[in-house]
Amino acid sequence: MTVTLNVRARLRSLPLPAAAAACLLSFVAFWMAQRAANVTMLDLSVYRAEGETVLAGGDLYAMRATSANLPTTYPPFAALLFTPLTLLGVPEMRTLATAGNLLLLLALVHLSLRLVGRDRPGTALWAAAVLVWCEPVWTTLRYGQINLLIAVAVLWDLTRRENNRWAGVGTGLATAVKLTPGLFVVLLLIVGVARARAHGWKWNPWLRQATTATGVFAAVTVASAVILPYDSRRFWTEMIFETSRVGRTEETANQSLSGVLARLMHTTDPGHWWLVTALLVGVAGIAVAALAALRGDRPVAVVACATTALLVSPISWSHHWVWCVPVLVLLATRVRAGWTVAVGLVFASFALWWVPHAPAPVRLELHQNAWQMLLSGLYTLVGLGLLAAFALRLRLRGEVRLPRQAVAKE
Repeated sequence: MTVTLNVRARLRSLPLPAAAAACLLSFVAFWMAQRAANVTMLDLSVYRAEGETVLAGGDLYAMRATSANLPTTYPPFAALLFTPLTLLGVPEMRTLATAGNLLLLLALVHLSLRLVGRDRPGTALWAAAVLVWCEPVWTTLRYGQINLLIAVAVLWDLTRRENNRWAGVGTGLATAVKLTPGLFVVLLLIVGVARARAHGWKWNPWLRQATTATGVFAAVTVASAVILPYDSRRFWTEMIFETSRVGRTEETANQSLSGVLARLMHTTDPGHWWLVTALLVGVAGIAVAALAALRGDRPVAVVACATTALLVSPISWSHHWVWCVPVLVLLATRVRAGWTVAVGLVFASFALWWVPHAPAPVRLELHQNAWQMLLSGLYTLVGLGLLAAFALRLRLRGEVRLPRQAVAKE
């Protein structure tokens, strides 16, 4: 512990220009490595094709794009947001997407540090220089994904002051683009109701933020339905139930409970086993998050909720796990350095790609041995381990006691 504190003290003592130079050097090296790897940014091309389809008045959910024949999987609101991409050429779009995602990583690190009360510019720069090499971040930029944008939108909300009038807007918009952030709205509602019940059913910031997020989600979803009525009807009545559109459940890149169970059972559809497991983990995870929030531990509440959402989602690709950034920031401030390094190595090792894997119609993931299954399920195991550790810590701390100061603010 003494060694860890000395390292942190030395990092804080280093001048800001040195941190900025190190971050810039790391980002440039990362950019060069991505170019050397000839990244395709397939998902970014799909986003652009969605924008083109909307502008052309085509059928959004019949569209297929890129050499991989990829479909639209997000709600119609996302396609509307992607229309500006049609104004750019492909090279310019890729350059701007890479630069934008690197800036979003800086923002995510900054917000993660703010969440744990360690918000220092130099620390954010040093951390970003290292975390950019994590597999979820690498893969997000490789595909041109929007995961960092989603995480930043949610964390921006959850690090606002309690009475900030805009808190909830980011979560509502993120949920309208990609449904999984909606679990944060559930968390806000549960904590808000619990606090209201404990204090004479008084209105509080958690309820206010849940209401704002729900209102924003509803508003942009309805607006999208007005602009794209046919596509909206198809998505909310048909496409939302077709998880196969997103990809194969058993793929090694799927780091959710369903993916691990599919590979473990050597099946393409874990069926009711996944439903039962996801229900149990979902209830336990949101309970852990809510209890942490009620005890004033917002960082644990946020990380627990994000982890739960990733675990119970039918598909959580490895690049969805950019939430490893706040996870590692939280661990760095709470546990021994060895634990933080161990979890960091999981996300930086690319171990899930060491096992046999192949695109359809080949299904190598269905024939993994025990060692290969372990490697291809590391993110899921880390997520379950985090929830278990949080639950144990909460149990040891005893009953919920709301701080009087927090009550007074509400």
